[in-house]
Amino acid sequence: MNDPDADLDLDDEPASAPPSTAGASYAARLERLEGARWKRALDVQRPYRWNIRRLCTGFTLDVGCGIGRNLAHLRGNGVGVDHNAAAIATARARGLTAFTTEGFAGSVYDRPGRFDHLLLAHVVEHCSEDDARALVAAHLGYIRPGGTVVIVTPQEAGQRSDATHVTFCDHEVVTRILQGLDVTVDRRRSFPFPRPAGRVFRYNEFVTTGVVTALGERV
Repeated sequence: MNDPDADLDLDDEPASAPPSTAGASYAARLERLEGARWKRALDVQRPYRWNIRRLCTGFTLDVGCGIGRNLAHLRGNGVGVDHNAAAIATARARGLTAFTTEGFAGSVYDRPGRFDHLLLAHVVEHCSEDDARALVAAHLGYIRPGGTVVIVTPQEAGQRSDATHVTFCDHEVVTRILQGLDVTVDRRRSFPFPRPAGRVFRYNEFVTTGVVTALGERV
């Protein structure tokens, strides 16, 4: 799916995302946005890195991992999955463990309850609600009971920043996506600033977390 780089870049350039997140051009865009020299110098990812590490303290399945920024934030304590083969190639070149959707099936990680956390960061806004629910359901069986689901989505300004965004996924929509699954939503917050900032600050996020209540079947 998508890497949050597409939404958390701090460039002032107009959004010019390709119409799909699956192609090589989208992966190249993620690399270009992440690679800006001034971003590395200022370490603009520090608060987001801290937040992901706080939310995902155990072994994490990062669905829609893109080129692997969150896997790197987690110091490699996880496995990434993405439908973009070019993005996965970049993640692997960085020394991260990542698979295409097809490659993950049958891998050593393809086991029920193998992970502590399911992370979808800047992913479900690229889907309809029904497709987002199906995506979560397809991976929920990999998370142990008592583990967590972490879903991060952009607020208004971030939603407008990427032409591939389909659904505005605020806390209510994400909670609705999780309804009927073996997940109990336990926390909803705005990060890094209070909710009103998201209307003008592109990098404010909805963060929704839930506890997995049963070992689901893999779809």
